[in-house]
Amino acid sequence: MEAFFGGVSALRRAAPRLASEAFVCRRCLHERAAPRQTFKSLRQTPYLQAFRSRPAQITRYNSTSSTTQPLSPLATLSKSIGPNTTAKAPPAKTSAFPETSDKKVAYWLLGSAASVFGIVVFGGLTRLTESGLSITEWRPVTGSLPPMTLEKWESEFALYRASPEFKQINSRMTLEEFKQIYWMEWIHRLWGRVIGMSFLLPTAYFIARRRVSSRMALKLVGICGLIGFQGVIGWWMVKSGLKDDLFAPGSHPRVSQYRLTAHLGAAFICYLAMLWNGLAILRQHRLLANPAESQQLLTAMSNPALKVFRRSVAALAVLVFITAMSGGLVAGLDAGLIYNEFPYMGLGLTPPKKELFDTFYSHVPDHSDLWWRNMLENPSLVQLDHRVLATTTFTAVMALWAYTRFNPRVKALLTPGARKGVRGVVHLVWLQATLGITTLLYLVPVPLASAHQAGALALLTGTVVLGSRVWVPRRSARLVAQRLAQAHGASKAAVGRRGPDAMLRAQTGIAQA
Repeated sequence: MEAFFGGVSALRRAAPRLASEAFVCRRCLHERAAPRQTFKSLRQTPYLQAFRSRPAQITRYNSTSSTTQPLSPLATLSKSIGPNTTAKAPPAKTSAFPETSDKKVAYWLLGSAASVFGIVVFGGLTRLTESGLSITEWRPVTGSLPPMTLEKWESEFALYRASPEFKQINSRMTLEEFKQIYWMEWIHRLWGRVIGMSFLLPTAYFIARRRVSSRMALKLVGICGLIGFQGVIGWWMVKSGLKDDLFAPGSHPRVSQYRLTAHLGAAFICYLAMLWNGLAILRQHRLLANPAESQQLLTAMSNPALKVFRRSVAALAVLVFITAMSGGLVAGLDAGLIYNEFPYMGLGLTPPKKELFDTFYSHVPDHSDLWWRNMLENPSLVQLDHRVLATTTFTAVMALWAYTRFNPRVKALLTPGARKGVRGVVHLVWLQATLGITTLLYLVPVPLASAHQAGALALLTGTVVLGSRVWVPRRSARLVAQRLAQAHGASKAAVGRRGPDAMLRAQTGIAQA
């Protein structure tokens, strides 16, 4: 009964419109329907369609039971005539950032990485010329300007004369000689400030202009923080050389090898972050330019037969990084100035055991720290560790090359870019090994030592570039799959508009793309 009276009430409200539609001739109905909904025949009016439609189900509840009864035609008509109260689904949220970053961001990142590469090499020169302790204060803003007058130069020189390095090593240094080492350190610090500003300002611009994806925006902000943290580590390192020596008062003043290695490692990580993200953006654009061909390439890269090779490249990158950090310990302890021969160290391949694990470096009575302190603070053992790691790295690179050369399946599956990457890493490791041995034999001359440090970063760069050619980029693979799905959906839509021939032409175009 409720459904019946509801239908009657709705019918009464809609009676004027229904009368105009049900009791008008066919021609007049078509003329009136021009600005409104057009019906092909009188039988398609809502009034008649309500009686032909399948009865909807309605559930009535009472205090004891619930029954399901079909709605009457009039009740169905009232629901179709009544106002549409169904809430529309909210539109899908779209990010203000694009899916892919602009290519200009990639070129800027690679340029910033090249600048970091340069400052790492220049920092090595600053250490080799013993110029790092010439500026005894850290003034991030006012220190950007060098001394302009003789009075200011005398003030800076007075601060340096109070340092342990001047008192114990350079007590006869003149003002002109001080200026030479001061300019080296000042250029090094100014270069760091330039890198910070040339990265911070473009980062703010690219994010504000939405030229980068949301993920890349977070990465750029993280690199900015890393650059600022690198400056703090640099002063923390210099500060260690302006106080008492690491081992005993009165010995050779130098910065802490721990802090020097931390400063070097942070610079390497900052460089790798810029390099990797720049390469990732370019690779993503290259893959999205031709989704069909890129899908085949990604499928080949994901082949299980290359799983061992991909993991080996990742392990090699870690090994190269650790070897470079051990070189930082060698530099911090001046360990390259002892045992200047290769492959022997004295009378054998290793120094005597007593020299390698000397109790002098232990700081506790029970000598529980004997092993790790000798490994990190004993120059003889630190040099031996670096030799072992360098030899292991060289062997690992050659083994990886042999694996790609003499394994038929891996050789067939590797892309041309990956094969070139392997050859490049082989050339770099030979160059680095040659530089390391000659630096040791010639008592660490400044040019060779600086080239050896640059070679370590170059070898790490080659390994990461090789990894970018064999590691599967998950996000780029997902975007490629989305582009292919969109192209497939567009080809299906072409069938509805232009028939099967259009579908065939669309699929042919996708395959050719």
